[in-house]
Amino acid sequence: MAWFTPKKERQPGIKNFSTCQEAENAYDGVQRGKKSVPLARIVGSVSRYQDFDEQFHLKKHLPKERLEKIKKMMRAGQKIPPVRLYQIKDDYYVVDGNHRIAAAKELGHDEILAEIVEFIPSKLSPENVRYREKLAFQEETGLTAPIEITEMGQYSMLLAQIETHQQYVIETGQAVDFQQAAKDWHQTIYLPLISVIQKSDLLSAFPNRTVADLYIYISHHQWGAKSQERHYGVCLNQMIPADMETFRAKMAEVQNVDYPEMKHAITVFVTMNVDPKHENKIIDRLFALNEVKEIHSIHGNVDLLVKVELTRTFLSSDAETISDFVHKQLRQLKGIISTQTLIPGYSKFKN
Repeated sequence: MAWFTPKKERQPGIKNFSTCQEAENAYDGVQRGKKSVPLARIVGSVSRYQDFDEQFHLKKHLPKERLEKIKKMMRAGQKIPPVRLYQIKDDYYVVDGNHRIAAAKELGHDEILAEIVEFIPSKLSPENVRYREKLAFQEETGLTAPIEITEMGQYSMLLAQIETHQQYVIETGQAVDFQQAAKDWHQTIYLPLISVIQKSDLLSAFPNRTVADLYIYISHHQWGAKSQERHYGVCLNQMIPADMETFRAKMAEVQNVDYPEMKHAITVFVTMNVDPKHENKIIDRLFALNEVKEIHSIHGNVDLLVKVELTRTFLSSDAETISDFVHKQLRQLKGIISTQTLIPGYSKFKN
């Protein structure tokens, strides 16, 4: 009887650079110099991709002496030469230094110093077009901080803002080149508005978009769309002036923690007619909603009066926010016969 040794399943490994290079048609190399690279972005190797698993751990059947020696050097704080990496878009592949990277990952490091050659993808795809636009923007501005945009053709809007800012600074008597203006724009205009957007949690309303996408959308409508009427109301114009340099001056006067939130409170009253059989249950379910602040049982033409406090971002309208709440939260309750929404035009309060 013949015995057969079962074939061992091949362990998954890191990516093969040549395969990725061919898939992206990335053969035009550019020297990027030396910089720290996040270890999480190092995903493959040029020649040793079969020796490491997906976590960049050396596979069990391979000798560990060299790896342990490097780990010992790293723990002792000894100087380690930079690794050499190839880059395709946001991913990196090891040319030299596989064991150093494996050791750094095992020791819980976040970054490693590397000498980089980037290969520019030439395959035509929306993703690659956006990536090449990002590279062109970085090279023209000298900015290395990530500004990730999901639509093609949008980096040109940022370049136009920087050019406008450069002209403004020159008119104040300061001689600045384009890259100097870009650095100042990034620090005094872009990052403050980004902070306002992040503080206001706007991204949660726009899945699959980035904070840079929202920056472009808001800044274009406030500072770029002069021929278009804005519909976000006076509150937004008070928070984000309709002039970019006025916004810059305003943000210079406040600390980051004092940046305003792009939110607006709305108070509405909703009258309801309800089925008497369900009235008590409706009251309990209404009161459980965070937005409902008061409920009153009324003797007259309506059964209930409900005070509601809503919060909207400045990228939506009062009507949209109120309608969404009434239809999704109130009218879905069993036993609701009809509702009417009352929006205060003028209010006075006593303590």
